Amino acid sequence: MEWWESVKAWFLSLGENYGVNPFIFGGIYLGAIPFFILCLGWTIKNIRKKKSVVLPALLTGLFFISAYLYLIIAGKNIPVWVYIFIGLMVIYGVYSTVNKIKGKTKTGE
Repeated sequence: MEWWESVKAWFLSLGENYGVNPFIFGGIYLGAIPFFILCLGWTIKNIRKKKSVVLPALLTGLFFISAYLYLIIAGKNIPVWVYIFIGLMVIYGVYSTVNKIKGKTKTGE
């Protein structure tokens, strides 16, 4: 059970390292996994059916970063890659929305 003690120590150290409640972080992290998997499946299904992937892809990204959003809001000493990933998701969302609007405008829908 030495590995369990290591995992427990790491998990509880999150509170100290990032200034957040590790149980809230862990709850969000674990709670988002099923939603992430569902949205990822939805994204893949839409790709195969040649449907829009904007909403399922954004939700997939949101569930992927949800625990890190908690870190950004409540924490300190946040890793730079988290900010970069969130920024890329926002840029993708804006880009996709603009393209969708342009496409509907051109076809007269």
